[in-house]
Parts: sequence; structure tokens; C-alpha cells
Amino acid sequence: MKLWITGSKGMLGKDLCAMAKKNFELFESDKEVDITDETAVSGYISENKPDFIINCAAYTAVDNAETEAELNRKLNAVGPEILGKCSAKKGTRIIHISTDYVLSGAAPKPLTEAAPIKPINAYGKAKAEGEAMLAKANPNHWIVRTAWLYGINGKNFVKSMLNLMRTKEQISVVGDQLGNPTWTCDLAAAILKIAENPKLPGIYHFTGEGIASWHEFAVEIQKQALGKNLLEHAIPILPIASSEWKSPAKRPLWSALDKTKIKENFDIHIPAWQDSLSKYLDFEK
Repeated sequence: MKLWITGSKGMLGKDLCAMAKKNFELFESDKEVDITDETAVSGYISENKPDFIINCAAYTAVDNAETEAELNRKLNAVGPEILGKCSAKKGTRIIHISTDYVLSGAAPKPLTEAAPIKPINAYGKAKAEGEAMLAKANPNHWIVRTAWLYGINGKNFVKSMLNLMRTKEQISVVGDQLGNPTWTCDLAAAILKIAENPKLPGIYHFTGEGIASWHEFAVEIQKQALGKNLLEHAIPILPIASSEWKSPAKRPLWSALDKTKIKENFDIHIPAWQDSLSKYLDFEK
């Protein structure tokens, strides 16, 4: 089977490509193929004839999206629509990576795929628009919403916390936003399972198993990093309210996702987020 993975140089894209090479014929692209250029996308599909497109390309600077409205919408809404249109014309199936930020719920119930679309920032609004336009353009779609990603490549929360823990005497981390920490390698494995057995198109949720606040995530990072000798000593980690952490984009206080649908339809086992964090930290040694 032939896969075209867009956004191949991103945090998820790199891990996904590394896994996919084992069992698939792979076409990788990043900025060299503009997903917002219909001619370029159509030509690439015609030339390489992928069975599946996996769209990892996105604008992910959540705070900057509040002011860089045109670029945000271009990559997160227009790009998915064009990929949907071009793939539909060629009979190509598509997996599109989306985000918990298209939703905004309330504790304690994890959000299902049927939860109302309710983005509260510009990034979430553009991603929600991209979902809708891609789904309309190509019925053979699998939209996978994920959240709180960290991976081996690129910047992420875990690396930022480790750096702060090595250089600061104490840190403050938001304690009233709750969600699901997710390792890119777990997500990549789930995506490839869909590609291997492409049944029941639609929207799916995939994140690490279990719910945490950013503060609880940071505390667990420090605990495990100390156990793996990645840190010399512990520092205080203080919980603060979202209102105390000033940022241009609002974040939902509750975005924990329900994964029942993807687990049952694709027979996917999802590790506890703490176990995946431990595996990830082994790469930091």
C-alpha cells in the first residue's frame, strides 16, 4: 500500500514516517508540496498514486493563530479542503489529524466524537472548519482528533519542563486545564492501524489513556525524570489558575477525549499516559 504523508518533518510526521517505512511504500512531503495549492496537490497524487493520504500538515502555533489569521486558516482549513477535493477526484482515501481544541466541554465526562463543535480560540475554529470542509469533499475520510502531543522530534511540553527543571529553582504550571497527554508514537501506531484496515470512515478520538492537568503532567515528568537520572534534584512545582497564565489564546478547561469508538472499531489498545511518558523519556537519556 502506498501512503503520502504530509507534514513529514513535523513532530508527529517524523515518527509516523519512521514507523510507516516498515510496511508501506512511502511518499513524504513537507513545505515542498503546498497543500493549499490545488494544482500542486492534484499533480502529486496523479504522479505518485497513493492509496492513502495522511495529513499531518498544520499550523500549530496556537497563540500566534490569534493574529496570524490568514496563515492559520490557510493551513488548517483551506489545505484540508483541497486535499479532500483532490483525493476524492482520484479515489484516494484520507486520514486527517485534528485537535481537541475544536471542542470545549465540562468535567467529568470525556468528550465523544458527537460532542458539539465549540472552539474557543482561532486555532480551534480553523481546525473545525478544516474538518467540516474535508468531510464534505471526500466521504472516504478518517478524522483523528488528538491532544497534548509530545514527541521525540521538535519542541514539546515535556522537553520544556525538563529544561525548566534543570535551570529554575521553582516553576508554576496551570492546574485547572485537564486533558490527555499523548505520545506521538502511540498516535502514529493507531493511524497506521486505520490505514491497514480502512473501515467505518468518520471522526475518531485518540489520546493517551487517563486524564491529568498540566500541573499533574509536570509533576509526573519530574518524578520519572528523577528516577531515570535525567534530573539532579527535584524543585517545587506550583499549581496556578489559567487566569494567572496570560496567553493570547484561550484554552479549554476540559478537553479530555473519549476513545471508545477507535478502540472498539480498530481493536486498539491505548497505554496509560504515564507508561508512554516513561518510554518517551528513555529517548531523552
